Amino acid sequence: MNVCVVGTGYVGLVTGAAFADLGNDIVCVDNVEEKIAALRAGRMPIYEPGLEEMVARNVADGRLAFTTDLADAVRRSVVVFITVGTPAKDNGQTDLSAVESVARAIGLAMERYTVVVNKSTVPVGTGDFVHQVIERHQRTRVPFDVVSNPEFLREGCAIEDTLRPDRIVIGAPTQQVAMTLLELYAPLERPMIITDVPSAEMIKYASNAFLATKISFVNVIANICELAGADITQVVKGMGLDRRIGPAFLQAGLGYGGSCFPKDTDSLVHTAAALGVDFALLRAAVETNEERAGHFVRMIEKALAPLDDKRVAVLGLAFKPNTDDMREAKSTEVVERLVQLGAQVHAFDPVAMENAKRMLPASVVYSDSPYAAAADADAVALVTEWNEFKLLNLERLRAVMRRPVLFDGRNLWEPERMRRLGFEYHSIGRKPVLSA
Repeated sequence: MNVCVVGTGYVGLVTGAAFADLGNDIVCVDNVEEKIAALRAGRMPIYEPGLEEMVARNVADGRLAFTTDLADAVRRSVVVFITVGTPAKDNGQTDLSAVESVARAIGLAMERYTVVVNKSTVPVGTGDFVHQVIERHQRTRVPFDVVSNPEFLREGCAIEDTLRPDRIVIGAPTQQVAMTLLELYAPLERPMIITDVPSAEMIKYASNAFLATKISFVNVIANICELAGADITQVVKGMGLDRRIGPAFLQAGLGYGGSCFPKDTDSLVHTAAALGVDFALLRAAVETNEERAGHFVRMIEKALAPLDDKRVAVLGLAFKPNTDDMREAKSTEVVERLVQLGAQVHAFDPVAMENAKRMLPASVVYSDSPYAAAADADAVALVTEWNEFKLLNLERLRAVMRRPVLFDGRNLWEPERMRRLGFEYHSIGRKPVLSA
């Protein structure tokens, strides 16, 4: 099938590469010429495990191409995916300007029946909006349909989530239109749910909002555990074994970040309010999440005060492991607060440091290894739970530090082990291990 994917960010690039891998002819479109030139040269704009190899393989086989010519790509395609960014405005409302711009261009270019698929995360009602924009700008009056096909990709696992998703949601105006998408996804042999367009749009927001609420809930429980002397890891183990709850998204820590949960929760709160619904539960989840970095820094400040001229090594800068994405990363708030309190911050991340340099204070020193970052440090603060940090030689880490104080924002290590190794160890929702 000839498919056009508009937008070459996480969703667009992974979607295009995956569909090409399934044997389709894919053209990915972006309006940034430098980005397209880099992709044609084999350079990825994002870090995602396995993506570079998948793109190279399908480009070499002639199934995947990159262009800035949206009109030509639309005219050559049966299906056009919209995968552009939908950032949040200051009031939480979703900014649909990029979606509108693409819809306008599709309308101008369309010469035959086309299925236009909203894969960008958009609020309920956007399908009708896109249909109106296309119809208003059509030069050639041909029929078309707009479908909602929300993505559920996790950065760092995006290829796996594309090829082996839990479910594929297709919101279409008719069963016949849905069949076009069913044919495209059929080789994956995954569960599919066909709904109307507004329901598909709501499924994405409701899913992300529920998971965000689950994360905030467990972080409040962690706060209670810290004050009551309970162990959050034991509490969530007991909760997660209940099949009605499950263990996923019950890891206490610094809260959620990234490009999806923060803006999607804000957007759903805004959409609910616009429809006359006060989503107080979700607003509370958002407020709880906004407090997590401050809670962690207060833990550091209490143990090291004053922080003037203290050296703190921050391990992990990306918002989660296996990505270089710094959007809404908790590290930005943690580092900024530490610097404001007078600390000297030395940082290390396996892949995100170049992106971090554009966002963190200029005083931050970047190191080429965790041990270099920890050298002569008064404390180490773990912010992102990269697997390589789990495998650190902790004896070596302790040996290079000025003081063996470790703050674990993701509960990566066991308190008893840290006690045996001689660390003063502070984690989330557990009793601290204090030095003798």
